Amino acid sequence: MTRQARAVLPLQQAIRFGLTLFGVSVISFLLLDFLPGDAAELMLATQPEAAAAEGIAALRHELGLDAPLPIRYLRWLGRAAVLDFGTSFRSGEPVSREILHRLPITLTLACSAFVFTVFFSMAGGVLSALFPNRLPDRCHRIWTICTVSIPDYWLGLMLLLIFSLRLNWLPVIGTNGFATFILPVVTLGLSISAAEGRIFRENILEVLAQDYVLFASAKGLSQAKVFIRHVLRTAILPMISMWGMLLGHLLGGAVIVESVFSLPGLGKLAADAVLHRDFPMIQATVLTMTLFFML
Repeated sequence: MTRQARAVLPLQQAIRFGLTLFGVSVISFLLLDFLPGDAAELMLATQPEAAAAEGIAALRHELGLDAPLPIRYLRWLGRAAVLDFGTSFRSGEPVSREILHRLPITLTLACSAFVFTVFFSMAGGVLSALFPNRLPDRCHRIWTICTVSIPDYWLGLMLLLIFSLRLNWLPVIGTNGFATFILPVVTLGLSISAAEGRIFRENILEVLAQDYVLFASAKGLSQAKVFIRHVLRTAILPMISMWGMLLGHLLGGAVIVESVFSLPGLGKLAADAVLHRDFPMIQATVLTMTLFFML
């Protein structure tokens, strides 16, 4: 690759990066406009009916919700360009401040689930590949089908019921210590680790059938050395790309898991914002998750 081509490549990536963020912002803004309900009505729901009816129009004007959709989007885009995502309709706090306050919890959950997924996908894949079509492989196959078929919210509730309420081994809610994250991490990473373990198994079996692996065994190398030096190193390369994209998926899955376990992270913030029609918060959390996924 020439020096000129190497200089153009980052520019092209930056352009694609910006266009993707722009496209996501447009689509999410349009979808928010189709949500049923009115943010002003929800904010005044606790007031008497007459006062609410009189104040809805004034509140909509104050929030800028009475302007046409293109005008509202351009106003938002102008502020977002300087990292000003406005004020939350629900709390009245700056959106950026709330996101920065909640983000560490979500990152802790996603990174812990990432480590969990990588470790157990490797362990399951290696175990299944070493005993193909035998009892460990069949058990892992059944385990994968079961975990992939279970919704995350149901799995989280069952784990809470068993390990927190019945056995009293782990806390139900809160963020005091890593014990709080054990059940959410398992809920978030269990099905993904099982599915990626099957992919890792196929990679290992494909490498085991290569001629250079058979030649290494024929030279007298032990099975352990052949597996570690030749098979595992090669089979793990395709998984690195999948694991690189995994963190983005985990951040997206945190919306459901944080709601189930009442973790005050970015996912719970986004879910609450949808329920209360908090448009600035929804738009900012969607862009934040998109940004992490792209990175």
